[in-house]
Amino acid sequence: MKTIDIKYRIILVWIFLFSMLMGYGQQDPQFTQYMYNMSVINPAYATAEEGILNIGGLYRTQWVGIDGGPNTGTFFAHTPITERVELGISLINDNIGDVVDETNVYADFAYVLPVSNTGKLALGLKAGFTFFKADFNGFILQSGDTSTDVAFNENVNKTFPNIGIGTFYFTDNFYAGLSAPNLLTSKHIETENGVRATGVEDIHFYLTSGYVFDFVSDLKLKPSIMVRGVSGAPIAIDLNANVLINKKFEAGLGYRVGDAINAMVNFRVTPELRIGYAYDYTTSNLSDYNSGSHEIFVLFDVDLFNLKTGHDRSPRFF
Repeated sequence: MKTIDIKYRIILVWIFLFSMLMGYGQQDPQFTQYMYNMSVINPAYATAEEGILNIGGLYRTQWVGIDGGPNTGTFFAHTPITERVELGISLINDNIGDVVDETNVYADFAYVLPVSNTGKLALGLKAGFTFFKADFNGFILQSGDTSTDVAFNENVNKTFPNIGIGTFYFTDNFYAGLSAPNLLTSKHIETENGVRATGVEDIHFYLTSGYVFDFVSDLKLKPSIMVRGVSGAPIAIDLNANVLINKKFEAGLGYRVGDAINAMVNFRVTPELRIGYAYDYTTSNLSDYNSGSHEIFVLFDVDLFNLKTGHDRSPRFF
C-alpha cells in the first residue's frame, strides 16, 4: 500500500479517528446527486414501472488534492415483479486513503400500497452484509516513527450482517422518504490492552423529499432536500434546485449547509440512458487543502417486455 503523504497525515488521521475509532459522527458516504441514487439510501424507493429494470451506478471522489480523500462507488438494480412488489440489489464501496475499505452488499425489497388516486406508499427492507477492512501498513502518524497506538497494530478484516428499513411516498409530482439503511451497530475494532479503540457503525437516518413545478410543458423546476442525522454529529442538510428542459437536459445548484456548494448537470442521451456530473466546492475549513469533489452517475433502463415506458413516471424524473 502507498505510504500516506506526510503533508496530509494530520487531516486524514483526524478524519479516520473521529469517523471510525471514536464511533461518533458521519460515517456513511455522502452523495450530491442523491435523487439519482435513491435505492442505495432507501430500500422503499420504487418506481412502479412494471416491466422496466432500472440499473444505475455512481462514483464520487471527495476532497481532490488531499492524499487519501474518500472515494465512493455505488451500484443498484431494481424492478417491479408484481403490481405491489419491487425487488433489487444495491452495493456501496467506500474507500478512505487505501486504509479503510468498506463494502455493503444488500438485497432490497419494497411493497407498494396505493393510498389515494395519485399517491402510493412503499415500505422497504434491506438485508445483506458489510465487509470491513482496515490496512494500517505504511500508515504514518509521525515522520520517521512507527505508530505507538495499539489501535493501529493489527489490520482488520471482518464481515457483519446488516439490515435497513425505509418508507417512501410518491405521486406524479412529489416524493418523500424516510430511511435507516444500516440498523445494526457493528463494532469494527475491539478494545485492546485496556485501551478503548472501538469503531461502531452508528445508525444514520435519511429524510428526502422533492417536488416538481410545471411552468410550461417543456420546462420543470425540481427542488429537493435531503436531511441526514446520526448520533454525535450535527444534522446535515442538502438543498438542491434543478431545472429540467424538454425531458432531456437537466442542470441545478445546491448547498450542503456548512460544507459545500455544488453544481450538477445531466443528459438523457437516449430514452434508455442518462448520464450526469456534479462538482462540489468546499466551503468548510477543509477548503484550503482540496480543490473540491467530483461525482458522476450513469442510469440505464432495460425494457424487459418491450413496453417502452421509460423513466418518465419515476419520481426522480417526474
